Amino acid sequence: MNIALMSHDRKKELMVQFCIAYCGIFSKHTVCATNTTGKLVAEATGLPIHLFLSNAHGGAQQIGARIAYNEIDMVLFFTDPQSDSLDEDVKYIRKLCDQYNIPFATNVATAEMLLLGLNRGDLDWRDIVSPKTKPFTV
Repeated sequence: MNIALMSHDRKKELMVQFCIAYCGIFSKHTVCATNTTGKLVAEATGLPIHLFLSNAHGGAQQIGARIAYNEIDMVLFFTDPQSDSLDEDVKYIRKLCDQYNIPFATNVATAEMLLLGLNRGDLDWRDIVSPKTKPFTV
């Protein structure tokens, strides 16, 4: 499965800690991320992360395009509910995930449920409905 990681600035450390905690599950899958988030996660976990542009330079649009082409199976976008700075990016990604039936988490509680379900095989339907090869080389 292809998992996309994104986070607001005030949630980057939380994303890093989350990825450290679930490194074993992430290591079984292909992970991509916006630039700053991806670099932080890669440094902390040693996981290979395919890096897109930073969010400010079009990273959300790059991930959005991958969602539209059915190349992303899950999005974890840790948002800062007190920030309005990236509100449009969150809406854009959420809308695409809703349109293409991609599991989407904006907080740790939901992300944990998605990852544990992924590890259990609850998302294997993604491979049955839309078989594809892994689009990212890491």
